[in-house]
Parts: sequence; C-alpha cells; structure tokens
Amino acid sequence: MKKYLLLLAMAAGQHLPSLAQSAHPLYEARDLTAENMFSVNIEGPNFDKAGNFYVVNFQKDGTVGKINTQTGAGEVFITLPEGSVANSVNFNSKGDMLLPDFKGHNILIVNMKTKKISVYTHSDKFNQPNDLCINKRDQIFASDPAWASNSGQIWRIDPNRQPVLLETGMGTTNGITLSPDEKTLYVNESVQRKVWKYDVDKAGNVSNKTLFTSFPDYGLDGMKCDEAGNLYIARWGKGVIAIFSPKGELIREVPLKGKQCSNLIFGGKDRKTVYVTLQDRKCVEIFNRNR
Repeated sequence: MKKYLLLLAMAAGQHLPSLAQSAHPLYEARDLTAENMFSVNIEGPNFDKAGNFYVVNFQKDGTVGKINTQTGAGEVFITLPEGSVANSVNFNSKGDMLLPDFKGHNILIVNMKTKKISVYTHSDKFNQPNDLCINKRDQIFASDPAWASNSGQIWRIDPNRQPVLLETGMGTTNGITLSPDEKTLYVNESVQRKVWKYDVDKAGNVSNKTLFTSFPDYGLDGMKCDEAGNLYIARWGKGVIAIFSPKGELIREVPLKGKQCSNLIFGGKDRKTVYVTLQDRKCVEIFNRNR
C-alpha cells in the first residue's frame, strides 16, 4: 500500500512526507514515557551533543534521568548531593552538564565522562535558581525567582564563574531563553503572566527591556526559541504550548494531554519533535512540528 501511494505521488509530481512525519499528525501530543515515572518536579528536558536525552527528577527529586527516545524507558543517570534538587538541564560548549540547584542556591556542573558533580558557582544572593540558557561564549543566563514573595531577578554567570546581577525587583522570573542570533533574551514572570525581552550586547549585558506579551490567565513556565526565532511558551495550568512569532504574534497553541507543562526542548534528527515535561502526569509528552 505504501509503495502504491509513493508511485501515485511520484506520478502526480507531489512530494510525499516521510513515513516518520506522516505516522503522527502535526501538533498532536502523545506520550513518550509512562505516567508517574518522575516526581512532581519533572522539568528541564535537554539533549547532549550525542543525542542522549535527559530530564531532571526521574523517579524522585534530586536525580537526573536518562531517557530512551525510542522506547520511553529511563534510568537514573546521576543522583545529586543530599539536599540538592535541579530544575533544568543545560550543556556548555565543552559538553559539561549544568544544573540550577534551587534548593542549594547553586549552579552545579557535571563531568559527563566521570559523572563527578561539583559546584560551578554559588551566591548567597541567589533566591532559587530556576532555569538557564547558555550562549556560544558559555555565558549562562539564569532566572532566579523568590516564590514566597512573587518576586525575582536574573543573573549572568560568566566563564570565570562569577555571577553578575542583571536585574532585580522583577516578578516571579521563570522561563528564560535566547533568540537564535543571541541578540535577544526572553524572560517570563509566572505569577504576573508577562514575557519580557531584552537586547543583549556582545559582552552579555542586557538593555531596552520591552514587554513581549502578557496573558490574562494561567501560569508561565519554560520557554525555548526555534531556529526561526519563534518563541514556544509552556502555559502551566492551561496545558498548551503557545507559539509566538518574533514580532509577538500568536501563531498557534498546541494542546497537551496534561495541564501542568513545565518545560520543553526540540529534538529528533531535524529538531522537529518537541519534548514537553508534564508535572501533573509526571511524564514526557511529544509532538511534531513543521516549522
């Protein structure tokens, strides 16, 4: 049957989608992992350069899980020091894993060969480091909310491991990401339901803070930019990924099976598969995109 369809398409001069693409409808969420494989703090999905997939808080808080993207099975990759709980997974240019430890007020670094875990940077002025993004120069930008007071701040940690406070007195800072050209930094405030954008100069300094978009309901969590600069926002509580153009126009909302979506990452050979962590279902959902 597939061969017959291929011949028909070739005869009509049409392009037939690959079987991998046509197997699942675009923008339709499905499960990668089983429910309840993670703690309620499931967050921060990411891939290393080799294509291995990691998600924090596998089975219980204080772990990082390594997940098979074909079968959805998982295993504990590392267990963090007692009292530490990570909130996202990121990688620098050397391939080291970096984890914001919101309980220990640290940014942790993991040697991927030895699995040695150490403190990359610590500050008593950190609230609860929540999410990170890293530019090509290995400068880290970190959101740092104080949930009890619904306030927050953002930091830059330079390659010398020194933290630089970029702004304080904000709302509950949470999702943070850079545009593909690294000239724009997006930061959202979960409780206040606002997304801000900043200009970023060559030194990593931010300026020209502008309201990118805001919402009348539900919360905001992790964010990522695709290769075209579109911003994908996890709408915690609403159970959708909202996709915005760089101009701030809503392109679409992708409904998920769960409601408490906490973060996302692009994966697959063409990065056209979106991996989303769900805190109410304690699992990972995925959907395919075409842009």
